Amino acid sequence: MIKKRKKNPNTEAYALSQYICMSAHKARRIIDQIRGRSYMETLMILEFMPYRACYPILKLVYTAANASHNMGFSKGDLVITKAEVNDGTVVKKLKPQARGRSYPTKKTTCHITIVLKGIPLYKYEERGLKKPGRI
Repeated sequence: MIKKRKKNPNTEAYALSQYICMSAHKARRIIDQIRGRSYMETLMILEFMPYRACYPILKLVYTAANASHNMGFSKGDLVITKAEVNDGTVVKKLKPQARGRSYPTKKTTCHITIVLKGIPLYKYEERGLKKPGRI
C-alpha cells in the first residue's frame, strides 16, 4: 500500500507495508543498516544480506522507488530519509502437543515505513561535473 504525505507530496515518496509476519526486532536489524543510504547502495546491501527480513524490505524499497519515479525523480538521486519499523498485532494460536494437549504460540507482525527523497549527489555546472558532494 502506497500513501503520500500531506506536507510535501512533490519531494518525498512514501511506502508502507503492514502486517508482515516477522518480529519487529528482526526487521529493525535490517532497517538500521539501510537508513540514510542511497537507493542503489540499499539494493546491493539487501540482496547480499543473509536474513529472511531482507526480502519484504527489498520489495518495499522497490515500491517506494516506483512511487518516486512517478513523481519525476531519478533513481540515482534517491536517498532513504526515513525508515522505521513498528510493532503490529500479535496473533495467538494453539499448537498441538503431546498427550492431546495444546499450547499457545504467538505470531508477531510488524509495519514497515520507508520514505525516499530525491537529493542530487553531484553539482552540475555548465562546464560539467564539479566536485562530488551534497548540495
